[in-house]
Amino acid sequence: MTDIALCDFEPYLDMFAEEIMSGLRQDVKTLPCKYFYDERGSQLFDLICELPEYYPTRTEMGILRAHIGEMAALLGAGCRLVEYGSGRSLKTRILLDNAPDLASYVPIDISREHLYNSARALCKRYPDLEVLPVCADYTQDFSLPCGSRAITQSVVYFPGSTIGNFTPKQAIQFLRQIADLCGRGGGLLIGVDMKKAPQILELAYNDAQGVTAAFNLNLLARINRELDADFDLTKWEHFACYNPLQSRIEMHLVSLCDQQVSVGGARIEFAKDEMIHTESSYKYGLNEFEALARKAGWQVAQVWMDPERLFSVQYLTVARCNRGAI
Repeated sequence: MTDIALCDFEPYLDMFAEEIMSGLRQDVKTLPCKYFYDERGSQLFDLICELPEYYPTRTEMGILRAHIGEMAALLGAGCRLVEYGSGRSLKTRILLDNAPDLASYVPIDISREHLYNSARALCKRYPDLEVLPVCADYTQDFSLPCGSRAITQSVVYFPGSTIGNFTPKQAIQFLRQIADLCGRGGGLLIGVDMKKAPQILELAYNDAQGVTAAFNLNLLARINRELDADFDLTKWEHFACYNPLQSRIEMHLVSLCDQQVSVGGARIEFAKDEMIHTESSYKYGLNEFEALARKAGWQVAQVWMDPERLFSVQYLTVARCNRGAI
């Protein structure tokens, strides 16, 4: 198999350090959830997706399998399929198996090693498909590679519940960027997690095996490794809860004692029970997400849900471009 060319826009170490230190210097300390996904973090997230408590992945996969014919027909021949946060591209394979006439597939992920291995596996599985991987933080500026085949439309695939990691205001801005990328006539196939009983949500983020806890704590291990920090992971604990006022799950790391940590030469003080907010996951009603999408220049064309209405996969079309197609 011919080696693949990877477009590399991986964030530089100084950007990583700047964002980590900025978050830790706030009155309410935070860490950007996008940095969960180093190689080890990506592996742990793959394990999370297989946990019995974690309903989103298996529910979304069920929706895809039940309605894949309709979804693939929306892509059409000559479509450039761009996936944000591709990981192992497992869900995408359901699309690729049923959309043989794509112009190209562009997986985008922040974890270079994970992306490269996944892209090689896809090239082997789909030898006639042009796979053009891009290592990038997809919330930042990057450019798409030019494929060799003519493109009729661009469709972004954004599965999972990752849109929930953005605040509603951030989500509108992010969706506007995707609309600009796709241009008029483009589409967005997106996973949106629905509002539901808090008990279901809290179980999904506090699994009995402790995989989500390990995933959360791995962020501190990454900071130790890459920023010469000295977090003692035994002095931290994973905590996740549902915030009904914000309609979101919140993930935190809780300091188990008064402690001082060195990060890149700077000393950071933590009080006992002080928390670092590492991730939010907003949940939406159908009307709420439709209103949010409309503000970003999209219109909801189709919605598919599971029988229990736990999760939705939605197809959006560009109603308004903000800066023109990229």
